[in-house]
Amino acid sequence: MTHAASPSRTQSHALYLNGRWVEGESHVENRNPSDLSDVIGHYAQASVAQMHEAVAAAKQGQKAWAKTGLEHRYGVLMAIGDELIARKAELGELLAREEGKTRAEGAGEVHRSGQFFHYYAAEVLRQIDERAESVRPGVEVDIRREPVGVVGIISPWNFPLATAVWKIAPALAFGNAVVFKPANLVPASAWTLAEIISRQDMPAGTFNLILGPGSSVGDALISSPEIHALSFTGSLAVGRRVAAATAANLVKCQLEMGSKNALIVADDADLDLAVEAAFNGAYSGTGQKCTASSRLIVTEKVHDAFVEKLTAKLEQVRVGHALEDGVHFGPVASQSQLESNLEWVERAQRDGATLAFGGERLERDTDGYFMAPTLFVDTTNDMAINREEVFGPVACVIKVADADEAIEVLNDTQYGLTAGIITDSLALATEFKARAETGCVMVNLATAGTDYHVPFGGRKNSSFGPREQGRYAREFYTVVKTSYVKAN
Repeated sequence: MTHAASPSRTQSHALYLNGRWVEGESHVENRNPSDLSDVIGHYAQASVAQMHEAVAAAKQGQKAWAKTGLEHRYGVLMAIGDELIARKAELGELLAREEGKTRAEGAGEVHRSGQFFHYYAAEVLRQIDERAESVRPGVEVDIRREPVGVVGIISPWNFPLATAVWKIAPALAFGNAVVFKPANLVPASAWTLAEIISRQDMPAGTFNLILGPGSSVGDALISSPEIHALSFTGSLAVGRRVAAATAANLVKCQLEMGSKNALIVADDADLDLAVEAAFNGAYSGTGQKCTASSRLIVTEKVHDAFVEKLTAKLEQVRVGHALEDGVHFGPVASQSQLESNLEWVERAQRDGATLAFGGERLERDTDGYFMAPTLFVDTTNDMAINREEVFGPVACVIKVADADEAIEVLNDTQYGLTAGIITDSLALATEFKARAETGCVMVNLATAGTDYHVPFGGRKNSSFGPREQGRYAREFYTVVKTSYVKAN
């Protein structure tokens, strides 16, 4: 096994390919969305040829990694998790500088990333397969799971560490090799994770970091006939392209894509709890979560009181530099995202929605992409803003007559990731859980916030392929082998 020397922190940030740090064909500048004068670093951009090199290296590395002893593999994953958790304050600050979430959210994401590695380290040792009696006398049958092979991983910018890790950790745990292509907007978090992994005792090629745009190296990865599986989190439009490209080569594919999640506030809801769940679900992380509740479906009996309380809550919100104490949330992640959010604000008003709060760009002491939390009322479910994913701090209230209509409106969407309800009625909660056409449902909780040891994923156009997280992850990262043995 190889042990790569760590690159100096004063150097430009290189690619990690076949156990070595190598330069790319160019570099990109990474700036802080809270303060555009803050340059985080310069990060290498891979060529298409380097992507192909990474896949070839992974094919060789995977053979050795799959043969590595279980306790050694367990130790590697535990060590990665230990370091992430030990450095959560430092790396949380880096994440906040790069993506714009608050320091507390950044540290929480790093800690959770460490927990993913710890969980899948334990899964390494859970080697319990199946045995069956054959219908033929004297024949034994056993069913076992083996690594799928080389796994391509494409992660999004909104959770630069957590989403990447919940793919990388199980891939490595089950004996696969990884070619990791993160979102080009957030290279620092991905590079730091790669630097930690590079210091582990793993065969060269087991893990590879390839930075670069999706239009070149991303396309090369999803189109490669040499990979065995591809896990992607991003938009529906790109997810469709990934599905088409992998299908052409019969490559196993797992997609987490768009969402238009809803939170129902029923007649009997505790309105303080409802406001807290709506605020945390719609606006935490600057609304840049695939689980964000951008549709707030409220029955007419409590509609006015709910809107009044939520508006009062938004009036107390502090938006500012992600590292500033007391800030509720930071900037949106990029100029293009900010422009898209503001365009949605204008379009919603043209379509007849009433702007109840926010909707504007904010000026702060530093030059950044700050936006006020935004709330629309008088919206209907057929408005574009309630049909398409905005991915910003924007929520829309939809008034309905009763809980039955609320569930109908909730399901009237092409997406189906998460859904929530605030109610004191066990009967209504039970009906909601049965009727909601989503992969995850929450009762008296925000729609944003899931656990790492249970399956995560959606229905309809939100997800495609096996579930992520928990023990369900092995459905994607392994293949089943059935063996028949007859003693002579």
